[in-house]
Amino acid sequence: MSLTISIDAMGGDFGPKVTVPASLECLKNNPDLTLILVGDSTILNQHLAQHQSTTHERLVIQHASQQVEMHESPAKALRNKKDSSMRVAINLVHEGRADACVSAGNTGALMAIARFVLKMIPGIDRPAIISTLPSIYGHTHVLDLGANVDCSEEHLYQFAVMGNELVKAVENIENPKIGLLNIGEEDVKGNEQVKAAAKLLENSALNYIGYVEGNSLNAGNIKVDLIVCDGFVGNVALKSIEGAAKMISTLLKESFSKSIFTKLAGLIAYPVLKSFKDRIDPRLYNGASFLGLRGLVIKSHGGADALAFKTAIQLAELEVKQDVIRKIGEQVEKSLNLRKSA
Repeated sequence: MSLTISIDAMGGDFGPKVTVPASLECLKNNPDLTLILVGDSTILNQHLAQHQSTTHERLVIQHASQQVEMHESPAKALRNKKDSSMRVAINLVHEGRADACVSAGNTGALMAIARFVLKMIPGIDRPAIISTLPSIYGHTHVLDLGANVDCSEEHLYQFAVMGNELVKAVENIENPKIGLLNIGEEDVKGNEQVKAAAKLLENSALNYIGYVEGNSLNAGNIKVDLIVCDGFVGNVALKSIEGAAKMISTLLKESFSKSIFTKLAGLIAYPVLKSFKDRIDPRLYNGASFLGLRGLVIKSHGGADALAFKTAIQLAELEVKQDVIRKIGEQVEKSLNLRKSA
């Protein structure tokens, strides 16, 4: 299956220093893939020359004269940056020239532009950001991770419907287990929105298993395939996990560097430490999908290196192959019809 992905090559903290080598690596690994690098053509050609890849039959350069800065206002980017690498990359999806877009740029601007250009799937009120977090069971999908600070019970229900289809498609799980993130597993706990969302999920055809607490994100008592929450809670949880992982890594390095004896112990323990690092390496979980849009957009971490950005591109490849957007649209329509007839 041939597929084409547009790359916001200027986005992120490092721009072409990361997006160009990551793109070339993906092309090397997938002969069916075509990439459109969007950005300043002069700069992109210079970076390609550094990798001895000034020409590639499956690599296209699409010039864009502007760039969205990482801390730029989403409204300003939407209004004044119509020829930005981010906007042009999304336009390519809207025009049907690309099957998906990947960007490490400004999250707010990416969401605003994607929503404006691609529009929403009928029946979905708001887009949501979904990604995976490492867990003792492998990994867990979580949404929303920051697109919506305030959510109604209906929004949370819609997130569950969309996330369910994505997990089914990319994980090949027939009936994903879905949990609603709460401050306790008891029915009496939680705010009114969470309690109301729980009732909607209980009366749906989804495999809803009930409330789950924060530890279920990484190490709950049972495996949960999808955890649903509002964007405020989801983003705080995500950043807390990232901070904890960084702290553990830093403290381990300091502990094994204190003396010749601890360095020797570190050398002996190196295989175990490497296995642990590989298991939780955030670069291998990079890439968050914007669900609810009529086109596929993948957000890479702004500080991603080449390996992490490559992971985000591969996620886009997988979701294109699994036809995630069509499946979500069909399931949303089916869900709406079932609720109308109930």
